[in-house]
Order: sequence, then structure tokens, then C-alpha cells
Amino acid sequence: MNAQPETGIAAAASASSGVALSAQHVSASLGGRQVLHGISLDLAQGQWTSILGPNGAGKSTLLKALAGLLPHSGSVSLLGQPIHAMAARPRARALSWLGQNEASADDLSAWDVVMLGRLPHQAWLAPPNERDQAAVERSLRYTQAWDWRHRALGELSGGERQRVLLARALAVEAQVLLMDEPLANLDPPHQADWLCVVEALLLQGTTVVSVLHEITIALNANRLVVMREGRVTHHGATSDPATRDAVCQAFDNRIAIYPLNQQWVALPDFTKKASHGN
Repeated sequence: MNAQPETGIAAAASASSGVALSAQHVSASLGGRQVLHGISLDLAQGQWTSILGPNGAGKSTLLKALAGLLPHSGSVSLLGQPIHAMAARPRARALSWLGQNEASADDLSAWDVVMLGRLPHQAWLAPPNERDQAAVERSLRYTQAWDWRHRALGELSGGERQRVLLARALAVEAQVLLMDEPLANLDPPHQADWLCVVEALLLQGTTVVSVLHEITIALNANRLVVMREGRVTHHGATSDPATRDAVCQAFDNRIAIYPLNQQWVALPDFTKKASHGN
């Protein structure tokens, strides 16, 4: 793990101009069980931060707390403002959210679902304007969902539906985009397309924060937040060997990270299986 890939999103990271999201002493409980334990964290503007950790580490819970979607103690700030003090419409324009298994009206067309992302920009009961329509078209084309824009969401496959919901999040054109398992139901080629979308967002100065199970893809991020048992065990640049070591340690060193074709690749370490039974 000593070789250093020179290309990709992480290698092209630009200097941050500030903090997009800040958590101070954030704790949260679900079903009476404490899931997050006093997390303090600053996430840089204009960079892609990916949150990694084993099942049950609290990754999705942290992302929801950062989005202001979950009751918690401590404080969260968005672009320098306390998130719960922000009015709903400005907050919805500044931060876009894509969650796991998102519900949406199955009888709406893909076009109409993506147009929902423009609601924070529209006056009450006002029809979509040209800018709204352009943002929806651009987002559908970004996610390669344009061809079924007139089909009902309920008629789409899981992967097609996920691409429409991603387009809805993109249509907000927010400064900060949070995504929880955005690659769910996407095949490898469309996972690669998602990486291209993230790269384009970063070039525009958008802050991207994702929770991913696909460790190899997460290793393309500028920075990694590593979690275990509701705590952040490491936060650092992906290019730092200590960060990649922390990822392996979070998974009990049952994975190993190797350089391959100018990128990092995470593979299961099958030599460790004997100590965990057959």
C-alpha cells in the first residue's frame, strides 16, 4: 500500500475554501439505543467526502444528522449557519438529500419526480420556468434517465428508479449534496457514470458527502471519514496512507487496499477467514 496513484478525483483535490458542514458533539439515538457518540467533524467545501465503516457503525445516522433530518444533541452548521435556525426554503436550496429506499409517488412520471427537486426555487403554486425545465433536463441527461422521462416511476427497474431519484437530487443545484447509498441497484457501468457525475459536481464547486458500501469507489473521494460503533475513528485525505490503514482497521483488517491502474482497489483478505469460522 505504499505506491501512490496519481490520477482520479482524490489526486485532483483542490484546496478547500471553507467548511460546508460542521458537527459539534453530535449524539443521536434510535429506538432508545444511542447510535452516535459525541461526534465533532468539519467537512470541507468543494470536496467529496465519503463515510466508510462496517455495518452498524452509524454512517447513515450521521448523514441524517448532518442533513438536519434526525433529532440529536450537539449542533450542526451548514455553510456557517446553524442548520435548524435556517428557514426551510433557503436550507432546501443549499442542501440536497438522496436517501436509501426513498419513497416517491409511483404514478408520477420521471420528469415530474425530478421537477420536485426544483420546488425550493419556485414561488408557491407557480409553474416551472425555463430555468427549472433546463435543470430537470440536464439532470436527467446527467444520469442517463432522459429516455424514460415520460414513464411512470412505478414502471421502472430498481436501477432506473435510482437514477431518476439521483436526478431529482441534482436538479436542486444545491451547494451541498448528501447521498446515502447512491449506488444501490446500479450496475458497474452506471456506478462509473455516477463517479463522472461527482467529478462534474466538484468542478462546479459542489460539496459531496456520501455513505457507500462500495469501498473501492469510496477510495476515489478526496477525503474519508471512517466510523466504528458510532464514533469517528479517522478523518483524513484518501491520499494519506494512514487513512487507508484506518479503513482496513475498521473492517478488522479483513480487507486490503492495493494500487491498480492508477487507483486504489479494496479486496477481501481471505487469509483472515479461518479465524472467523467457515
